[in-house]
Amino acid sequence: MSTLRVGVISDTHGLLRPEALSALAGVQHLIHAGDVGAPEVLERLAMLAPVTAVRGNNDYGDWAAQLPEATTFELAGLRLHLLHNLAELAVDPAERGIRMVLAGHSHRPVVRESGGVLYLNPGSAGPRRFRLPVSVALLEIRGEAIAARLIELQI
Repeated sequence: MSTLRVGVISDTHGLLRPEALSALAGVQHLIHAGDVGAPEVLERLAMLAPVTAVRGNNDYGDWAAQLPEATTFELAGLRLHLLHNLAELAVDPAERGIRMVLAGHSHRPVVRESGGVLYLNPGSAGPRRFRLPVSVALLEIRGEAIAARLIELQI
């Protein structure tokens, strides 16, 4: 059984740091949880791996209008749900067979499990906000198991 490595990034606000690119190198898929800030961010990420992204509350313009506000998709046979602001979660993940919910918005990195659903916020990889860390996350999916690791970027 092979392991799928997935990078998760959020709240870049137009700033794609070299440290973030380095931390995400070698992943097989990328997830951006919104507040992308500029289409060039997604274009650059797509050079590393296929990207699944949603629109954040600060994403405007024609390029942003093409991004969904939320999406449920499959990776390695597991259902994941992606949105920008967890407070706007409009589905019951467990009821829908969703194994993981990914969101950004708060700039606070967190990994927690509740009711058999893993929740992940990779934090913000863009401009530093207050005293919060600048971070991304890595997932390793192997069968039904998902391991999530937060990575604080040294900037």
